[in-house]
Amino acid sequence: MDKWENNRAWLLLIPVLVIVSFSAIIPLMTVVNYSVQDIMGPGNSLFVGTEMFQSVLRDSRLHEALWRQFLFSGLVLLIEIPLGVLIALAMPKKGWGVSFSLVALALPLLIPWNTIGSIWMIFVRPDIGLLGAFVNNVLGIPFDHTAKALDAWITVMLMEVWHWTSLVALLAYAGLRAIPEVYFQAAKIDGASGWSTFRYIQLPKMRGVLTIAVLLRFMDSFLIYAEPFVLTGGGPGNSTTFLSIYLVKIAVGQFDLGTAGAFSLIYFLIVLLLCFVFYQVLLNVGKGAKR
Repeated sequence: MDKWENNRAWLLLIPVLVIVSFSAIIPLMTVVNYSVQDIMGPGNSLFVGTEMFQSVLRDSRLHEALWRQFLFSGLVLLIEIPLGVLIALAMPKKGWGVSFSLVALALPLLIPWNTIGSIWMIFVRPDIGLLGAFVNNVLGIPFDHTAKALDAWITVMLMEVWHWTSLVALLAYAGLRAIPEVYFQAAKIDGASGWSTFRYIQLPKMRGVLTIAVLLRFMDSFLIYAEPFVLTGGGPGNSTTFLSIYLVKIAVGQFDLGTAGAFSLIYFLIVLLLCFVFYQVLLNVGKGAKR
């Protein structure tokens, strides 16, 4: 009876398992089914085994989109993680400024992703956009994200940094506020500099939240779709065609569900593998720092 009482809490997981089954497992099995078939129409399909996977892996456009995605996610982490930590360090620790800072930082996170793309599409227009008109007319620098690949990349990066650096800053600030005040008092007594305090007290104590920030920002940036699709549509040319945009072009534009299914599974495995590697590296770094 005691054993039953102890295990009865597992019954609470049943609704979660049902929801996960309908929202994740069943769609995943559907994608797996599509990935091994050549679907030529409703009720008309041919089993082809791993042929779709081989076709996807040989696709040169996929290779280009993959390296483009790696570059984008790498730049996102290199910019947003340090910038978010700097913002968290600069935020007030008490008074009305704390509430104001938290609300101001949270505002970009509340805007829907497709709306973010629309806002920046107008913002950088060279004729009516505040940023676009300022750069073109005031600074005299020709800037057009619809015609130049570099301008498109700069615009997408600015949009991504503006949208998501707040998340890193909020996580880092939570980590900073969780540090007991006695650590700072001891550092002050020892005459530690600001850099020493950050390196030996604040940064190690933030390691957990920064691990979460790195994983969340990597996963989200690697799966980004709505913002660049609305802003550039993957152009000019294919300069901002990331993996997700290329996948949608195959699935919706070409209606090649078999290839899209194989592409989706490869995409999923890449994200899963890289997140595992990131987690293990950050975990080992944390253990090494404690020693």
